Amino acid sequence: MPTPDHTGVVPPADRPPAADPTDTSAVAVLRAPRAARVLAASLLGRIPLGAAPLALLVFARETMTLTVAGLLVGAFTAGTAVGQPMLARMAQRWRQPPVLWLSVTASTIGFALTAAHVNLPVTVCAAALAGAGAPPFESCLRVLWRDLLPAHRVQTAYTLDIAVQELIFILGPVVTLAAVGLAGPPGGLAAAALLQAVGTAWFATTDAVRRWRGEPAVRHWAGPLRAGRLRLVLGALLLVGAAVGSVTVAATGYAEAAGARSWAGWLLAAQATGALVGGLLYVRFGGLRRHATLPRAVGVFAVGYLPLLLTPAPAAMLGLMAVSGLALPALLTIAFVAIDDVAPTGTVAEAFAWAATAFSVGSAGGAAVAGAVLDAAGEVTVGFLIAPLSAVAACGIALAATRAAGGGRSAS
Repeated sequence: MPTPDHTGVVPPADRPPAADPTDTSAVAVLRAPRAARVLAASLLGRIPLGAAPLALLVFARETMTLTVAGLLVGAFTAGTAVGQPMLARMAQRWRQPPVLWLSVTASTIGFALTAAHVNLPVTVCAAALAGAGAPPFESCLRVLWRDLLPAHRVQTAYTLDIAVQELIFILGPVVTLAAVGLAGPPGGLAAAALLQAVGTAWFATTDAVRRWRGEPAVRHWAGPLRAGRLRLVLGALLLVGAAVGSVTVAATGYAEAAGARSWAGWLLAAQATGALVGGLLYVRFGGLRRHATLPRAVGVFAVGYLPLLLTPAPAAMLGLMAVSGLALPALLTIAFVAIDDVAPTGTVAEAFAWAATAFSVGSAGGAAVAGAVLDAAGEVTVGFLIAPLSAVAACGIALAATRAAGGGRSAS
């Protein structure tokens, strides 16, 4: 092995190779100063988004009907849909830490009032407050990447965030059930509030978060929504969310028809695992990113849902559900790159929040339509038909967005 010379200096040829400045791997992203911390902190703070719906259901079912339990979940989801863009706009205009602390305080109060169960109107409003106050980690994190990373690694950071975000929906229910087992039905709500608060403290005290400032810009009441191409991308995301939400209900109907209701959780976990794998593959193979466009990604996403129409035996269905999740991270990454590109100056954080809202609203609508269709048709396969149809419609809107850009860059 080569040795240092008499000065103690290792000859250049024997030194460890310097980091490759063109490296766009996930490892390169995580090695960037503070990148791993803000990603981990935001994920911790977002676990309640996967935990709270189940926590609310478990809590409500102790003394309330299933209809009321669904009302609480709906109130929480609606609060999140309204609160995220509003909070992101505040963070973009001022600074992130004060908005994060204010929002987590409001959300914690909402969880506490829900657990107190004073009466039904107060409880429903409290659940809505818990959702409306959920800190806007997604939008806050995504505007940080350009400060933390060179431009050629930002898309990798988006994909990595989207892929590992699937852990929220895997760990969230596990955390809820563990907390309920330890502390009873209110324990799930307490765990959600605690994780959210710890994640906020870890994220908001990072120096990169404290230093970040939004871009100075002329303010408009419509914020980023005044950009026509952004509205098209959000429309596509709404329909993609509808596809995902419809499959959640269809999978539950499939499990019940198969005589094993518990299979529903495993099927959804398989889909989340497929998304995690798909995201990591998209990060690993740069060639996929070079040829990717939003219409192509949505098209692949639609094709991934078609095999579910076969509704095979549960073991095979697990594999098909995993396949259906593979394309989602790439699709969302390309959409976020397009949003970053087309959002008016000074509105990027809010634009990312609107993307999350569009996806959530679409998911809720898709679930509602799938439930109505399954009840009316009584045929499980029909429930799985909604996803590819929604995805095809999303593909049409994505094509319109690309044409609006004049056939622009591959990320659009």
